[in-house]
Amino acid sequence: MEDVYILGIESSCDETAVSVVKNGRIILSNVINTQIPIHTVYGGVVPEIASRNHIDNISDVAKKAIEDANIDFNRINAVACTYGPGLVGALLVGLSYGKALSYALNKPLVGVNHIQGHIAANYITYPELKPPFLCVMMSGGNTQLVNVKDYTDFEVLGRTKDDAIGEAFDKVARVIGLGYPGGPKIDKMALNGQANIELPKTHVDGLDFSFSGIKTAVINLHHKEPDINKENLCASFEKAVTDMLMEKVKLAIQKINVSKIVLAGGVSANSYIRKEFEKIETNGIKVYMPDLKLCTDNAAMIASAGYYNFINGKIDDLTLNAVPNLKL
Repeated sequence: MEDVYILGIESSCDETAVSVVKNGRIILSNVINTQIPIHTVYGGVVPEIASRNHIDNISDVAKKAIEDANIDFNRINAVACTYGPGLVGALLVGLSYGKALSYALNKPLVGVNHIQGHIAANYITYPELKPPFLCVMMSGGNTQLVNVKDYTDFEVLGRTKDDAIGEAFDKVARVIGLGYPGGPKIDKMALNGQANIELPKTHVDGLDFSFSGIKTAVINLHHKEPDINKENLCASFEKAVTDMLMEKVKLAIQKINVSKIVLAGGVSANSYIRKEFEKIETNGIKVYMPDLKLCTDNAAMIASAGYYNFINGKIDDLTLNAVPNLKL
């Protein structure tokens, strides 16, 4: 079978990224222009600023990705780009560039759901990984349990009813003075703390989640006791959130009877969460975690997901539009 080269484009938030991936699993290039230093000043991502920076960077990032991959634009079999979910202005930049490239090269356009991309990051990290499996998707914008039946066949078993887990991390970090991005900073501070503060855990029926309650509890506690030990507060928050997560994961394992658990999304880089998942690798359960560099937004994961869409005939035309609230 002839090799298939997919050029992936990701611009759903504050990373301008382009990658070339061969056969859905082998990264030839993965270029990321991050805007974190720009948005740190504001304590979070400013959508208008993100969009303008994507416009400034997208062409140079794409050229660098092709150069690093050591191939020609014409060797690409298809152009895959994120069309949702995400910030609508940011999405439109990558999508518009992808559509223009598809038209100019006369190559198929493949729209990719950003969440599907995060799942596909594991196919790059683990060349042997194949569906079916349970995916624990956890990021700044999404938290859900997904029954991955096949490469393009997904069933959402449960999702957050309010804040995503990463959103809770970021809001807590901002209130206690850690700044943006919050997740890595809480993770680092928690390493020096003890989880000795009792925090309320929200229990929701079924496999859905709710993280707004614990986020609010931590914020209120900090306002009430501004001199509270931040290391202990971070460790306690991290443990409570992970306990809530693990409770639902164990229920999902029983419900669909799977032996493979796959982590995905930026929060899957959290060191405490990764260690807790390693503990359930018993009784035939195998846990897969993406490389840390593939946990956060990147275009290699979009190219990988695009490959599986492409070979399964999921091709789009140039009327494809950004869908900021796209569901899996």
